[in-house]
Amino acid sequence: MNKLLRQSLTAYAGPLCETVVDCPQPKDGEILVRVERCGVCHSDLHVQDGYFQLAGERKLDIGAGRRLPFTLGHEIAGVVESTGRAARAVAIGRKVAVYPWIGCGTCRACREGVENHCLDPRHLGINVDGGFASHVIVPHERYLIDYSPLPASVAGAAMCSGLTAYAALKRLADRARDAPLLLIGLGGVGMMGLALARTMFAPAPIVVDVDSNKRAAALAAGAAAAFDPAEPATRKAVLAATGGVSAICDFVGSEKSLQFAIGVLAKGGKIVVTGLFGGDFPTGAAMFALKAMAIEGILTGTLDEARELMALARMGKFAAPPYDERPLSRAQSALEDLRAGRVVGRIVLVP
Repeated sequence: MNKLLRQSLTAYAGPLCETVVDCPQPKDGEILVRVERCGVCHSDLHVQDGYFQLAGERKLDIGAGRRLPFTLGHEIAGVVESTGRAARAVAIGRKVAVYPWIGCGTCRACREGVENHCLDPRHLGINVDGGFASHVIVPHERYLIDYSPLPASVAGAAMCSGLTAYAALKRLADRARDAPLLLIGLGGVGMMGLALARTMFAPAPIVVDVDSNKRAAALAAGAAAAFDPAEPATRKAVLAATGGVSAICDFVGSEKSLQFAIGVLAKGGKIVVTGLFGGDFPTGAAMFALKAMAIEGILTGTLDEARELMALARMGKFAAPPYDERPLSRAQSALEDLRAGRVVGRIVLVP
C-alpha cells in the first residue's frame, strides 16, 4: 500500500511534525488526489492554536471533536490518482483544484448551495484532514475544478484567499463600480482582493496596511494610494481623498481595523469583514442608524462562486499576487513566517 506523508498537528500550540501512515483508499464516490500544491493561510494558525480570539480574554475553542494528529491545509491543487467505485468516470491524471468548504449535504445551508455555512461541516484542513500532505481524500467529484492553464500554486490559493476576496468584493459591487473602494490589510487575501478589484471595478482601490513592504507591493500592483493606518493623519487623508468611502473590505477583522473602517466610511456605506484576527468591537448602537451603515461578515464563498472565480482566472482576467513555493517539510517555518507578518503574497507548499 502507498504511504501518506504529511505534516501533522500533534498538539495544539505545538509545532507540526512529519508523520507517515498508510495512504487511504477512496470508497464509493470518493477521489484520492495527489497534492501538488497547498497554500498556507492565516486560518491554519487558528487551527494550530486551537481557538479563535474573541472579545477581551475570551476564546472560542475549535479543538473539540478534532482527532490528533491532524493535517492542516485547505488551498489544494493536485492530480486525481484513484477513485472509488462510484466515481470511476473521473479521469485519472486530471489536474484539479479542490473546493475545501464541504458541508454535510443535508442541512438547509447545503440544500441552498451555501455549504460554506454548514453547521456540521467537513471542511478540508479545518474539520477533516487537508492538504499539508502528499495525498488528500475528496468526498465527491463536484468539488473538483479544472484549472489548466494556470500554475498549480495559483489554482490552489484561489480556493481560499481568492475565493474569500471574490465573495467579499461581489457584496460591495453596487458601491464600488464608480468610486474607489478601500481594502484594509494586505496579507494573502488582501493582495488577492487587490488583484480582483482591479479587474472587477474601474476605479483602482485604496489600500491600508501597517507594513511598508506590503504597501509598496500594492502600489506596484495598481493600488491608487496606500496608507499606514497607524499614522495619526491617515484617517483625515483618506477622507480628504474620497469624501468618505462607500465600500470597504476589512481583511484583518480586528478592533483597530473595524474602528478605522467606520472612521472613514461614508454615510450609507458598507463594510464587509473577512478577517479573523479577533478582539472587541465597541461602537454606539445608534451609529448604525445615524450613519445608515451596513457591516456584513462572510466566511469564504460558495462552490458556484469558486467556479466563477476559476473561470475568470483561466481567462487571464486578473494577475495573481506573488507566491513563494516551499517544500512541504518547511510547513512549520512557513506558519512561523506568516504569524510574524513576514509574508508578502502567499506561501505555497510543494509535497
